Amino acid sequence: MNALSKRQFLKLSLASGVALSLSACGGGDEHDIVEVLSDYPEYSLLVEAVQAAGLVGTLKGSGPFTVFAPNNTAFANLLSELSITKDALFANKPLLTAVLTYHVLPARVSAADIPFGRAITTVETGILKIDNAAGGPVITDERNRTANIKVTNLYARNGVIHGIDKVILPGDKDIVATAQSISDFSILVEAVIAANLVSTLQGPGPFTVFAPTNAAFAAALSELDVSKEDLFANTTLLTQILTYHVVPARVLKAEVPLNTDIITVEGTSFQVNNSLRIVDVANRLPNIVTTDVLTTNGVIHVIDRVILPFDPSAPV
Repeated sequence: MNALSKRQFLKLSLASGVALSLSACGGGDEHDIVEVLSDYPEYSLLVEAVQAAGLVGTLKGSGPFTVFAPNNTAFANLLSELSITKDALFANKPLLTAVLTYHVLPARVSAADIPFGRAITTVETGILKIDNAAGGPVITDERNRTANIKVTNLYARNGVIHGIDKVILPGDKDIVATAQSISDFSILVEAVIAANLVSTLQGPGPFTVFAPTNAAFAAALSELDVSKEDLFANTTLLTQILTYHVVPARVLKAEVPLNTDIITVEGTSFQVNNSLRIVDVANRLPNIVTTDVLTTNGVIHVIDRVILPFDPSAPV
């Protein structure tokens, strides 16, 4: 297939909404990423945004890059979501640059090479993850919004483009702010404040927090035979319990080492079994009920029972 017919094939396939994979055609292209995007009317707003942000020279560089390219509908929906006009967004160069570089990876990653479920670092320095869903690959951004990858493997001389149906955004909440935004973590947030751990969990990290729900905390108070006020007043014990829920690294669900000791900030370890149940020091088995709540400085996994770095049946 010559270059002209290949590009005609690309345009026809994109217009009909067919997901593309050019690996069978040999891949590669003599045009750079900006030139390839410019060939498709569906990406005209993205090209305009790249020009407004002064990123044309970068995306014409040697790379290689992977670009997750939002179509025009995705950009229109973003303007509505952010309650901002196109002119205002494009005039805000720092914001526009942050958003655009969050769509770029500093490597060529074809559809076949996507590391599903794992943290992927963008040029903006934030992370995203991609899951292999039944309807096709789905991106989760740092605000826990999702975008579908609708077009794959548009190859350019200096990288590859995947078309998406939503503009993805870098995170705006750290672990503490994320927990504060979820009503079922209100006791956890209160505990973190009582233990003076707010600044720690607002730090750069990254951290993984196994976050007990309010019901989990209520059950723990009964199990320990202590009131919430007395537990929160005992900052030594409270800090020991809370830091046992924190791992000093970002560990998404797909990256959890099963049946292996996981060292916590508290210093003691626990394991996660094949059923995604935590095995703590006393062999209690809390369930991990929700995974991969992304934040700017780590990730939260929701658990249905407070884990303990000691045997609760022994004197505390």
